[in-house]
Amino acid sequence: MDPTPSSGGAEISDTIDGPTAHSGGLRDVVALTLPAASAYLTVLRTATASLAARLDFTLDDIEDLRIAVDEACALLLVSAVPGSSLDCTFTLSPGVMHVLVTVESLDREPPSEDTFAWTVLKALAGDVETFTGPGSKVSITLQKRQGVRADLGEPPAGHVRGSGAANATPLSDAVGTP
Repeated sequence: MDPTPSSGGAEISDTIDGPTAHSGGLRDVVALTLPAASAYLTVLRTATASLAARLDFTLDDIEDLRIAVDEACALLLVSAVPGSSLDCTFTLSPGVMHVLVTVESLDREPPSEDTFAWTVLKALAGDVETFTGPGSKVSITLQKRQGVRADLGEPPAGHVRGSGAANATPLSDAVGTP
């Protein structure tokens, strides 16, 4: 889908490389271009939640991602060039969402990693990095894995990886009956 962008609105493009995640294949790439203004972050939060739900993330993972993407954008918008765009690219793979957020920056400096906001971002998303270039662009990239606790890099207690009966614990074993 490649709609004609309108001034002041959101530009949405959906590029698919090879087989798609929703058909059991490799990945989908969804790119959003919005005005670099906090008023448009609700669009990005909604898109984040919808894409995470498409990957069958848990409600907790979806909420963590929504907050993480919002926080990453807030960190970048502080120094965004007025009237510029906020570019967000979601790469969806089975069980993994990778998000890249980029703006044109006035100071050309990445956000500080020594702040409370960065700590929150890292706790919610897991793998988080920031970088600059080309030109005055500043970016934050984050990656969230389905069912993996960001603080420990492992599934939460009681989480079973995979799906289907082969991975299920029989009820008799779970309650301790013979």
